[in-house]
Amino acid sequence: MIKKYIKRKIYLKKISPFVDKDIIKVIVGQRRVGKSYLLFQIMDLIKSKHKNAHIIYINKELNEFDKIKGYQDLLDYIKKHIRQNVKKNYIFIDEIQDIDKFEKALRSLKAEGGYDIYCTGSNANLLSGELATYLSGRYIEIKVFGLSYLEFLEFHKLKNNKDSLLQYIKYGGLPYLINLDLKDEVVYGYLKSIYSTILLKDIVDRYKIRNIPFLENLVEYLADNVGSLVSAKKISDFLKSQKINISPNIVLDYLSFLSNAFFIFKVPRSNIQGKKVFEINDKYYFEDLGLRHSVIGYKQPDINKILENLVFLHLQILGYKITVGQLKNKEIDFVCEKQNKKIYIQVAYIITDENKEREFGNLLEIQDNFPKIVVSMDEMISEESYKGIKHINIRDFLSNFMLK
Repeated sequence: MIKKYIKRKIYLKKISPFVDKDIIKVIVGQRRVGKSYLLFQIMDLIKSKHKNAHIIYINKELNEFDKIKGYQDLLDYIKKHIRQNVKKNYIFIDEIQDIDKFEKALRSLKAEGGYDIYCTGSNANLLSGELATYLSGRYIEIKVFGLSYLEFLEFHKLKNNKDSLLQYIKYGGLPYLINLDLKDEVVYGYLKSIYSTILLKDIVDRYKIRNIPFLENLVEYLADNVGSLVSAKKISDFLKSQKINISPNIVLDYLSFLSNAFFIFKVPRSNIQGKKVFEINDKYYFEDLGLRHSVIGYKQPDINKILENLVFLHLQILGYKITVGQLKNKEIDFVCEKQNKKIYIQVAYIITDENKEREFGNLLEIQDNFPKIVVSMDEMISEESYKGIKHINIRDFLSNFMLK
């Protein structure tokens, strides 16, 4: 196993309280966001507590574990490698969704006792159905994302300045980029291969998709419409204008497949006054901006939607529940809730005399006392607030906002 890594402190802090506890730790996220390396870090954390800890490691992406195809194969492998004279065996299973009916094995191990179990998966439905019902209250799910901006600086040994922010915006936060030169031809070549792997392995193969061209066209459409209100009917109508006849139901299916692979995130709209969540017209954001750019290219005219995606990802990493706010005919980019606290956030490229009233005015319409923030790329912010609404530079937001 590869042991060299940079610690992902955000996630170790979340997992540490559950080490040695009788609860299954399920780590989920898009492929290549660093779940495997996080497992290595947890192993070392366990070894620091228990010098002679017995660890059984299974990685379904390695050829040596190809024979483990179903739950019985998994149980047989574990039983063959456990130690009987220890208080606990530590089980680590990477990409567990590739094992058929894996939930039966977890259920059996959980019932038997004497195991501390950690597993990763690249599918949002990992804990659906029978497993979720049986293990209710007996598992903890930890979502892992690509590198935050501060992690990106740490991984690449960069200073916190405009150039570093631009590199983060252009190339995204997949941890493996630490091994590559941060140049367009190098990075996007790698990211295109990751994009193909996610589409083929986590979507096409898993859901037996035949219409691959439509799937690729749908991703391009979403990449070009980041931060715009999207509905299945709107996409279907657009496709009809291109002489492609796809029903809204099929569009919905494909959108769910992309979301299940953590490739995109669906963000619904909510009525700020009535707290109602609307059932149509959602927004979609990408898990990794570099992957988004690998699909349609990085273009400066897209900077508004790119910044919106960037702010969304930061809020996701911080654990907020996010909706798009609707207040009469006005829209609030993000309504963020966590632990009975709420924050409203509006995102803009640059604040000018022409758009200042609009960007701040939408937030001023909200009649409550929760914090309201405008995030932009303005380097020189003359006043920290406007009529009580904070104005924060994007780099300061990514570096300092709620990270304590």
